[in-house]
Amino acid sequence: MPHFAGMSASQSHAGAAPRPFWVYALLAVAPVVAASLIGNAVTLPQIPTWYPTLVKPPFNPPNWLFGPAWTLLFTLMAVGVYRILRLPAGTPGRARALVTYHVQLGLNVLWSCVFFGLQSPLGGVFVIIPFLAMILVTIATFRPLDRVAANLQWPYVAWVSFATLLNVSIWWLNR
Repeated sequence: MPHFAGMSASQSHAGAAPRPFWVYALLAVAPVVAASLIGNAVTLPQIPTWYPTLVKPPFNPPNWLFGPAWTLLFTLMAVGVYRILRLPAGTPGRARALVTYHVQLGLNVLWSCVFFGLQSPLGGVFVIIPFLAMILVTIATFRPLDRVAANLQWPYVAWVSFATLLNVSIWWLNR
């Protein structure tokens, strides 16, 4: 992790004592857990009811795969944002990186609410495209600050790209 102007990576404010590890960990994990809980609350009731009624493409993965995939992706996201949070508060680009990260996380939740909660594959398409774009913007804002944090987001891009293809296919097959 880079160091700036002689400050340790854990020092967040000029002249302030470094925050303990657990504060950054909590700030990184809490939004991801909240997004996961909201997404699951909206999605899980639809899995045995509405979702099976949809015509799906042959490449649709089995339902059991989504839980482990999202657990891994949320873990990678939390580790990446943790690395950004640990940078000194005045680091140029840090605030923007945190905003873009949280915007994409909000779009993640919104997609579940629209696709599953509103039972709208077309609405899901309209959310997932800017959602995917915001993940790419997040990577672009993380990269100058911490390449590892940025690179941890690429599996997320791969999964959401696949989810975009799946979402569009489900909409097309059920229009």
